Amino acid sequence: MAARGDGVRLVAENRKARHDYFVDETFEAGLVLTGTEIKSIRAGRVNLRDSHARVERGEVWLYGVHIAPYEHGNRFNHEPDRPRKLLLHRREIDYLAGRVRERGYTLVPLKLYLKGGWAKVELALARGKKSYDKRATIAQREAQRRIAQALRARR
Repeated sequence: MAARGDGVRLVAENRKARHDYFVDETFEAGLVLTGTEIKSIRAGRVNLRDSHARVERGEVWLYGVHIAPYEHGNRFNHEPDRPRKLLLHRREIDYLAGRVRERGYTLVPLKLYLKGGWAKVELALARGKKSYDKRATIAQREAQRRIAQALRARR
């Protein structure tokens, strides 16, 4: 969990998303949560792996995000893998709905963070990578690493 000076605290990051997708645009969305969910998020008990979002009937829903049950919760504890509604402006929802209808686009959460006490999701409009794209990205990263090592060795 990283803390930054501007009141933003990173809770969870989907590192695999940038490996599996080309990110074209990102959006910040609020989350509709219950009382015990926000307590688990503040404790950092969130997993974004294999999660995605969908536009359904004019609303954006987040699927596959696991928020662990709150340890001190009672019978009112939340269901860990339930779909959660995302809060976006109408024009953003309409824009995303139009883009997702295009072939190859999907909505993927990149980060979940706390901003001023509110839980936010960084949502990406992304296109899936093929296996050769993934290999090219890895090769490019390795080349950059070798260049950086060579420059350090020269100094």
